[in-house]
Order: sequence, then C-alpha cells, then structure tokens
Amino acid sequence: MEEKKLTGKESLELISQMIRNTQTKMEENSGAMFLIWGYLSVFTTLLVWSLMMASFNYQWQWFWFLLPAGGSALTLLHYRKESRKPRAKTYIDRVIGYIWRVLGIVGFALSMISFFTTHKFPILFIIVLIMGIGTTLTGMIIRFKPLIYSGTAGMIVSVVFLFVGWEIQLPVFAAVFLFMMVIPGHILNHTARKRNK
Repeated sequence: MEEKKLTGKESLELISQMIRNTQTKMEENSGAMFLIWGYLSVFTTLLVWSLMMASFNYQWQWFWFLLPAGGSALTLLHYRKESRKPRAKTYIDRVIGYIWRVLGIVGFALSMISFFTTHKFPILFIIVLIMGIGTTLTGMIIRFKPLIYSGTAGMIVSVVFLFVGWEIQLPVFAAVFLFMMVIPGHILNHTARKRNK
C-alpha cells in the first residue's frame, strides 16, 4: 500500500485536528479526577472542622488520612474502569499526569512533615497554593478557562491561610476546593458531554 504525501496545509490541518481531538478527550477524562479529589477534600475538611468545633479535641486531625487513602483508592478504581475502554494515551495525558504526580508527592510529603514533626508551617496555605498551581497548569494545557480561573483564584486566596486561625481556615479550605476543583470538574464533564454528542 502506497503512503499518501501530505501538503504543508494538509499537515497543519491534521496536526490541528489531533490537538482538537486530544483536548476534547483530555477534558472528558480530567473531570473525574477533579471531582474525586475535590469532593473528598471538601468532605474530609468539613468532617475534621465540625468534630474539632464540637469537642476541641485535636485527635480528630487523624481523619485527614481519609484524603490520601480514599483519594488513592477512588483514583485507582477510576483508572481501572477507564483502562477497559480502548484509547491511546497521548503526550498531553502524560504531561498532566506527571504534573499532578509531582505536586501530589510534594503536598503529601509536606503534610506528613507538618503532621508528625515539631516543624509547624502553614500547611493549608501550601496545599491550596500547590493545588492551585496544578489546576491552573492543567487548565492552560487543555485550554479550559474555568480551570485556569479557579486555579488562579485558589493561589490568590491561599494567602488568607497565613492570617486566620483554624476555625476560619478549615471552612475556607473546603470552600476553596469546592470552587477550585468540584465546580470546574462538573463544568469539564458537561462540556465534554456536549462536544461528544
């Protein structure tokens, strides 16, 4: 079978079409991760905050481990389900995966240092800043403005955590994840469904 030679214009159109296809597919697959981690962050934060407000017992802080345990389990279940669908993993998929893997490891490591050592630092500020960076970068890579705006807003709002006590920090933390991950995750899924019809 003879290969067809493409003109410069046809090559550019093919590349543009591949980018458009990748963008649509990426949006469809990205929404689930934002929803999993966003909802879990909101739920865990409000659980810890309400229990601590009711008893002022700092032992309730152990519930923070629901985040990495639950998030990892739900992520694995999601990827197992997705792996049954025939699709190619693109370069953009890998780049976004690397970004979140690095940011997740850094966030987890800093959280463990803050939790288990006497070196206390503003961990909620750092986590919101890191997650805001990841959300913004993801939005820029897939060209999805709600993620860019919500991630940027999250980075800006992270400064609040440097000036208020935990009684205010925790509900603000939950609200940030609601607006930075949950709402854009639903918008992402809705947009993908609309485009794929």
